[in-house]
Amino acid sequence: MKKIPLLIAGLLLVSISTMAQDKKPTAIPADVEKLLTQYACLACHKADAKVIGPAYAEVAKKKYTDAQIVELIYTPKPANWPGFPPMAPMKHVPKDDALKIAGWINSLASSKKQKI
Repeated sequence: MKKIPLLIAGLLLVSISTMAQDKKPTAIPADVEKLLTQYACLACHKADAKVIGPAYAEVAKKKYTDAQIVELIYTPKPANWPGFPPMAPMKHVPKDDALKIAGWINSLASSKKQKI
């Protein structure tokens, strides 16, 4: 009789372990991570978790173009993200860097679709 509860406990642990492995954080390419760090973006945003601002994966779901994301970096629109504090304009980010960040953000939407 004691074997059944042990078996159930073992299966539960394996199940929990598998679920934890499925929720690995999204890797950020080194060149993009350098930019996100340089411009302090990671202070408020993470790839797949809400911090102060929305997760980049959530931004990708909005299907903005790269140019629209760049514009939102320079001139945030708090009405687009109710429930989050307004983002400060990041006009000091060079356009090439902002485009690289935007391209990576949008790649999160396509990588999620490919995994399904």
